[in-house]
Amino acid sequence: MILLVTNRTDITTDHVIAELRRRDLKFFRLNTEDLAKAQISWLSTDVRNGWTIATEEQAIDLTRVEAAYLRRPRLPDLSMVAHTGERDYALGEWAALLEAIYAELDDRWLNSPTAITRAENKIWQIVLAGRLGFRTPASLVTNDLYALDAFVSTAQSIVKPLRNGSIRGLDESSVIFTTRIQGKLRSDDNEAVKVAPFIAQHEIQKACDVRVTVVGDMTFAVEIESQHTVETETDWRRGDVLQLRHRIHLLPDETQARAIQLVRVLGLRFGAIDFVLDRHGTYWFLEINPNGQWAWVETLTGLPITCAIVDNLLRISRA
Repeated sequence: MILLVTNRTDITTDHVIAELRRRDLKFFRLNTEDLAKAQISWLSTDVRNGWTIATEEQAIDLTRVEAAYLRRPRLPDLSMVAHTGERDYALGEWAALLEAIYAELDDRWLNSPTAITRAENKIWQIVLAGRLGFRTPASLVTNDLYALDAFVSTAQSIVKPLRNGSIRGLDESSVIFTTRIQGKLRSDDNEAVKVAPFIAQHEIQKACDVRVTVVGDMTFAVEIESQHTVETETDWRRGDVLQLRHRIHLLPDETQARAIQLVRVLGLRFGAIDFVLDRHGTYWFLEINPNGQWAWVETLTGLPITCAIVDNLLRISRA
């Protein structure tokens, strides 16, 4: 049995399920926002020491789970609880339960939740990538206007979030994209700069963006032609990604080997790495998303990422 932990709207998990069905493999999809509708139990005197989860559609004993894929879990929907304090308390209890379930599955994850959390540290990513031999842009993490001013005075620079690129509670347009610093910084910028730390980097002049999806010992690389529109020059996610031309990209053997090594050193079996290919043919590491999206890459290019993920889940189940 393969467990998929995600949410109702995750289309990427739909791709995995289609492949599991094609191979006639058993699976359980756990949409975590529906947990409050399920019946969940753990009994210390059970000799198997296992969890049981029963939804309206299916029931599962976690001791039967041979491999698991953590995609996009959400906290349970507790909108029926009117009191804010009571709702926050209940959400905390559900979060604790999920942590216990995640720990129970241990090394059966494609990427364990613990490894994902550790690997999301962008500062550590930059340090580790440099140690492995990748070129990385000069970077500054700060909330100090004067440090930022000194940094950007030496080269054209961009800024981007240190961790989360979205602002909760606002509409879908409230995503913080990578942004080029325009003009000279002013003293009245200090109020905005000091609110939270962020990453500033010297901007690399792009030929294109390269997205590399690593699954086990395989890499799937695509060029994203981001430089044909002003909107997507600094961040290809600003535009309609499905309208940007994607081409399968042949990575040099050395870059491919380093990408696989980076994922392994981070304790992962999967990682989505963003590179810039500059106008001189040099690859620059930007960041790795340990739980990144990939379905659109497969849709646009036909690269068999789904098959590779299911293959790796089967290897875990047989280990």
